[in-house]
Amino acid sequence: MILAIESSCDDSSVAIMEIKSKKLLFHQKISQEKEHSLYGGVVPELASRLHAEALPKLIDKAKSFFPSIKAIAVTNAPGLSVTLQEGVMAAKGLSIGLNKPLIAVNHLIGHIYSLFIEKEEIKPMMVLLVSGGHTKLLNFNGIDKVCEIGSTLDDSFGESFDKVAKMLGLGYPGGPVIEKLAKSGEFSVELPLPLRNSSDIKFSYSGIKNAVRLAIESGQYKKEDIAASFQQKAIEHLLFMSKRAIKKYKPKYFAIVGGASANLVLRSEFEKLSKEFGFSLLYPKMEFTSDNAAMIARAGIELYNRGYFTNYKELKVMPRVEFEKCKESRL
Repeated sequence: MILAIESSCDDSSVAIMEIKSKKLLFHQKISQEKEHSLYGGVVPELASRLHAEALPKLIDKAKSFFPSIKAIAVTNAPGLSVTLQEGVMAAKGLSIGLNKPLIAVNHLIGHIYSLFIEKEEIKPMMVLLVSGGHTKLLNFNGIDKVCEIGSTLDDSFGESFDKVAKMLGLGYPGGPVIEKLAKSGEFSVELPLPLRNSSDIKFSYSGIKNAVRLAIESGQYKKEDIAASFQQKAIEHLLFMSKRAIKKYKPKYFAIVGGASANLVLRSEFEKLSKEFGFSLLYPKMEFTSDNAAMIARAGIELYNRGYFTNYKELKVMPRVEFEKCKESRL
């Protein structure tokens, strides 16, 4: 079995997965949303302290599986350096105590493998990664063959929801509260569609966010109308750029992963796009959309089977990582 640890941001999570069957045998996580909601966003130092409390408790619950553990998989990049460090140090301690090798897992690739929990991987496919920290279009052709089609120039999709929610005084995290409020709103606020005239496949949310700020300051609109208009335009921007990439690369499979993939309006709009272009649309189960150790375990199995282990002294946290730009003309 693989023991996996995830601590890249504000969720402490531990999972146990059987290597051969890929069956998830144990999975628990402790969220910090309540603690960070007081500040309208994640406070790194607070998150680090909470991980230091939560991870040992979760690992202790999984100790009955220790005799069958073959390796320790842990998120080491990207994320908040102080929270990543908590998970890496816990993994190193387990590695020494159990005398088992370490596997370093890229958190973003972990999100791709949230699609394949208790399943075999599907490749090649185009992946839209939308979360609080990232907005990327990727080409996936295996765990060691991931390249970037396009990414955000500024704010991420999820981050823009958090910031708009904060401006509206709705609390944290912003995604669920904006989605809920938008259900009773009307699309009455005119907002710009970013990069409409650019030929690049890129994303940008700073312009929409600023337009929302001006709409709030004007005092002319209801909160629910601002939420509905913002959500509509934010998703329209994803659709606009994804459609451009789909026309260029013509994928057979298209996946949406990351915390923001839980947005039901987003899923519905991309289902329409899948019918228009004839690709198969994939997304994770709701319980695996946000950060979790199950996806890290699933990615860890692929790395284990390829013998991709990391030396104890060389395992370090990397707050930022970049993918190579895609060169293929067709997926």
